[in-house]
Amino acid sequence: MTTPVNVAFDAGRTRAAFTLFHEKGNIITADMVAALRTALESAAQNPHLKLITIEGAGNDFSFGASIPEHAPDQIARVLPDMHGLIYDLLDAPAATAALVRGRCFGGGFELALACDFILAEESAVFALPETALGVFPPAASALLPERVGLAQATHAILTGATMGARDWHARGLVQLLTPSGSLETAVADWFATYFAPKSAAGQRHAVAAARMALQTRVGEVLPKLERLYLDDLMRTHDAAEGIEAFMARRPPVWRNE
Repeated sequence: MTTPVNVAFDAGRTRAAFTLFHEKGNIITADMVAALRTALESAAQNPHLKLITIEGAGNDFSFGASIPEHAPDQIARVLPDMHGLIYDLLDAPAATAALVRGRCFGGGFELALACDFILAEESAVFALPETALGVFPPAASALLPERVGLAQATHAILTGATMGARDWHARGLVQLLTPSGSLETAVADWFATYFAPKSAAGQRHAVAAARMALQTRVGEVLPKLERLYLDDLMRTHDAAEGIEAFMARRPPVWRNE
């Protein structure tokens, strides 16, 4: 696999499977975001579609967003496109599910949060480590409180703590938890039980109804978070220092300004 996103369909074109690929842990680059948006646009033309799944190639879902692309001279271009992908997922014409194995960090976690379902193996781990770089995750800040409540979201965003799939399953974020190595089979059975027998037309309207409150809330909050990130945060010394320190593989030297 050499393209950032591989798209495959089942025999009836009722399920689309998007597979992320980057040689370094499926890092989410600008090219990958563009490819995902194109794939979603194409999938929207399929009247038979009932489910879109997104997973990472190999052992991990995604290590997160490309740190070099989040440098001060690039972030104003990259961040709006990532948020465009979030809006696209919330407007997808079929149910969406993130299939998570291994690590699901940062921008990868944000991508999963924009899906209707997170289905994970027990060994999967999730984290939002952005605060260690002196920044914060805008999309997660809009999505996670709506998915699990303010207290749980605040803990995840501010601490950056790594939490396992079992913990998130107990909190209602992970809807299907499977033993390691069994996710593909479990998802196939889940799709056959809950989606395959139903009308694609009916499902399109049902997912629009189910998402409406979340879509409205994210549409109100995420633009404000984007401006906070680009206009305020990225003018601070520490935001630039966190990125520079990460790329130089050294501890950051904070000025608290």
